[in-house]
Amino acid sequence: MTALTLRTPYLLFVGSETEPIYAKTAAGLAQWAPEKCMGQLGLPGGTIDLGLPKHDVATAAAAGAKSLVVGTSAVGGAIPAEWMPTLLNALLHGMDIVAGVHTKLNDIPELVAAANESGARLVDVRVPPKDIPVGSGKKRTGKRLLTVGTDCALGKKYTALAISNRMVERGFSADFRASGQTGIMIAGSGIPIDAVVADFLSGAAEMISPNADQDHWDVIEGQGSLFHPGYSSVSTGLLVGSQPDAFVVCTEALRTHIKGWPDFELPSIQAVIDRTIDLAKVVNPNIHCVGISVNTSPLPEHERAAYLENLSSLYGLPTMDPLQSGVDAVIDKMTNA
Repeated sequence: MTALTLRTPYLLFVGSETEPIYAKTAAGLAQWAPEKCMGQLGLPGGTIDLGLPKHDVATAAAAGAKSLVVGTSAVGGAIPAEWMPTLLNALLHGMDIVAGVHTKLNDIPELVAAANESGARLVDVRVPPKDIPVGSGKKRTGKRLLTVGTDCALGKKYTALAISNRMVERGFSADFRASGQTGIMIAGSGIPIDAVVADFLSGAAEMISPNADQDHWDVIEGQGSLFHPGYSSVSTGLLVGSQPDAFVVCTEALRTHIKGWPDFELPSIQAVIDRTIDLAKVVNPNIHCVGISVNTSPLPEHERAAYLENLSSLYGLPTMDPLQSGVDAVIDKMTNA
């Protein structure tokens, strides 16, 4: 798998972004690796606040920042021209640039020249390893849980991290397995599954979660949604290659349509459960749903507990907000099955 050596601490770059959904890399690092993050840097017009000290390039460099991490990504994963002065300035101050967007830093001549001049590095996280095999479909040892979603950007990574971290705290043998750029930055290894050529998606997923001891759980970060009009192919390849024994459905309270695709309604939780089982049972007939994870942040705080209780009653499954109510009930169900 891709092994990273990133220089810390990070300065998280959020550009002029105003939509939190497109700043999930920065938010994820601030949430799950705060010890690595010394501050944030935005551009005029941006409104993203990660709760970190705000810096410009010069003050961040003086304070010891070693890497500027591109923390936002719009649809398509481009690097806007308005970012270039900031990226060049960071390189000239000796900071590495770390990015997981689809556009490669090392394909931009201006950045390459500045990096060569300063000795700083351009680190493209969204680069899969070479020689990924076609998926075999063969059963692997160990146990696996995959987070699946009704949509993108609603908590699959957070849920997987919360479950794996809590399992370790409780004495289980467990690992978080990253399949996206932010997860890879947090974990230090993984494969950016959406950068893999389609024929090799399931093979890459098999590499993410190799053979393990019989009592070991790999908690695999999900991507996209099986119902997504743009990204369902990635979700399908990851599901089939992961061969999960268990899965958690992730959704967001009050979201009604696919984010960024307003003509497509959000699928029901039951539809996600049914499709996930139908696709995955070819490689693991024993797959089952062990819980529902809900991002309840759109709800008033006093309504969140009742919302979760209603879903739990409706589907007969443990239901949680991993950042609010904990994940123990899901862990109990997956480990006692």
